Amino acid sequence: MHHDEMIGKVQVLAHLPDRGSAERAAHAVVSTLSERLPSGLARHVAAQLPSDMGAAMREAADAADAAGADSGTAGERFGLTAFAGRIADRAGTDEDTALEEAAAVLEVLDAALAPELTERMAGALPADIRVLLPTERATEELG
Repeated sequence: MHHDEMIGKVQVLAHLPDRGSAERAAHAVVSTLSERLPSGLARHVAAQLPSDMGAAMREAADAADAAGADSGTAGERFGLTAFAGRIADRAGTDEDTALEEAAAVLEVLDAALAPELTERMAGALPADIRVLLPTERATEELG
């Protein structure tokens, strides 16, 4: 999926007023998601995204590696509340809006990524964040 198509879908799904808001939301979510995923998995996800969105994920993965994290580890440990807070800070919005935007971005990612990669991503997330994934993905038996 191309960048303009992804941002357009985020804008529609999250009911955002303009493309700039959709860009901010998408980058806030992928950056935060990258912090939560193992850095190796984040890099695999980044490789399937348009270059600027992928770059946001790679930067967070690189920061985790620079901090001494092993690429095989589970990423930073935080739940839905911290996830929403980080997205809200990055996007300049409140936590409820951040959760709505996260669900929209995750739905677009689910459609854009290879199915096996979205399954790995879902499996790496805790249940409270996984509820933001599209319904069929969030309710699948993971593992």
